[in-house]
Amino acid sequence: MKIAFDGKAAIVTGAGHGIGRAIARAFADAGASVRICDLDAAELAETAGGRMTAKVVDVADRAAVRAFVAESGRVDVLVNNAGGVVGQVKQPLEDVTPEQWRAIFDANLGGALNFTQAVAPAMKAARAGRIINISSGAGMRPSLTGIQAYAAAKHAVVGFTKQMALELGVTVNSVAPGFIRTNKSTEKQWESYGPEGQKRLIESIFLRRLGAPEDIAKAVLFLASEHAGWISGQILAVNGGTA
Repeated sequence: MKIAFDGKAAIVTGAGHGIGRAIARAFADAGASVRICDLDAAELAETAGGRMTAKVVDVADRAAVRAFVAESGRVDVLVNNAGGVVGQVKQPLEDVTPEQWRAIFDANLGGALNFTQAVAPAMKAARAGRIINISSGAGMRPSLTGIQAYAAAKHAVVGFTKQMALELGVTVNSVAPGFIRTNKSTEKQWESYGPEGQKRLIESIFLRRLGAPEDIAKAVLFLASEHAGWISGQILAVNGGTA
């Protein structure tokens, strides 16, 4: 099965590092022209090159998102990858501020909403397009981070995916990664487990290894390809197998 995107145009958000970078590079390697965005200009510059063009965009800024999409022209594939814990750490629910809660929802759900709204009119008119939202294992069960807003936001991304699949008339799916070491937050989380906790986590995975960003990118490319033309509203867990 060959997956190619020659002549196709894709947008990948949160492409400055980790999973987003791997997804963007995979699309470019498969022949697509790729527009990428992130808040971190330096990391974005490390990703960009070749078939990829980059711009610093805050996915929570609706006007900036609409301008970015308008500049992009035709969009065949949208990957809503931007998100994360926004620098937050585990704390008791009663200590969570409204600002902290909104920040995580803005980054994870607000960005997906803004970009999907921006591409939806053209995709609906053409009855063609692919949207892939990166959720998380935290969107299907409690989060390993212990951050309540993150678990709630990722569950919301799953619900948003299913609703948009029903409404838009194009394929809308989600990839839910397991734990992958991709940035400072995940490294801090990994270190917090200690040797015994790390061992338990790996032993809880059927394949007995952590995944890599490229594992997620391959799943995204499949869902964006012609081979997934009758798959919509689905949440694909890419986690090495868990009970």
